[in-house]
Amino acid sequence: MKTQPYKQDTGNLAYKVGVTLDRFIKSKQADFPYATGELSQILRDIALASKIVSREISRAGLSDVTGAFGQTNVQGEEQQKLDVVANVRFTRALTKGGEVCAVVSEEEDLVIDLHNSKGKYVVAIDPLDGSSNVDVNVSIGTIFSIYRRLSPVGSPIQEKDVLQNGSGQVAAGYVLYGSSTMLVYTTGHGANGFTYERSLGEFFLSHPEMRMPEDGAIYTINEGLTPHINTNILSYLEACKRRGASARYIGSLVADFHRNLLKGGIYLYPATAQARQGKIRLMYEANALAFIAEQAGGAASDGRQRILDISPEGLHQRTPLFIGSKNMVKQLEEALGN
Repeated sequence: MKTQPYKQDTGNLAYKVGVTLDRFIKSKQADFPYATGELSQILRDIALASKIVSREISRAGLSDVTGAFGQTNVQGEEQQKLDVVANVRFTRALTKGGEVCAVVSEEEDLVIDLHNSKGKYVVAIDPLDGSSNVDVNVSIGTIFSIYRRLSPVGSPIQEKDVLQNGSGQVAAGYVLYGSSTMLVYTTGHGANGFTYERSLGEFFLSHPEMRMPEDGAIYTINEGLTPHINTNILSYLEACKRRGASARYIGSLVADFHRNLLKGGIYLYPATAQARQGKIRLMYEANALAFIAEQAGGAASDGRQRILDISPEGLHQRTPLFIGSKNMVKQLEEALGN
């Protein structure tokens, strides 16, 4: 039988669409000799739920999903309708995927036991960070962490499975719903970003091997907090201004972090007189972003220690967060005397 080698299409006849998320995940399975596809399945489940949430957000102005839901979550914050929708979407996807035994969500007081004793993983998630910004058409996001359970498979879920240091994460990521929908994740082997192509219904690799500049010219803080924060931090901000740094603050953690990841900068949410433990949630916000930052060459600290070294004492524990370009975080810690 006569054969011929495959020839690439030329010109504009068929442009390359790139590497899909699913294909990329499969190509990286060898990085996890202990896994037999479970972690890959979880990432696919999260990607699927994010596509559904992206659809809901894109038509928010045309459907009755904007505004407050009429209840408060465990944080004492008023739930938005889309908070509830996103929480249902991600929990349902992780349940049906069959690889997760428990979920920690910002929107739930207690651990969600999926009654899947064979599941090897625990997921901590903020289903929709910055959801109040939907009403004004500002970028929002999803943040997630994935941990391997510590108790024997087949046994009931235990506290030690859930309250793990961030250094125990096997994967973490975020989805940014903005001018385009992007998924950025790490499994401890660098950080990669994928952009959603709506017409094909696929995430494609758009930002391979992401690296955060070691220095930056952006500082990100709610300056309305300045009367209530440590004076050493104020001195640090003044030094940033003298160096010509610009203030950029969106008010959606994912969006602020994503910009600084690409351009270089530092995000600051310190403890205040009103929130002495800080405001960012350790388990499903700070840990995930800290893992990504470090894998991209950045750093994350609470001002005294590495975020990933903090031992959590509760599901909804809060922490100060200073995250971004490595040299800027180091200078901030020095300003605080650490």
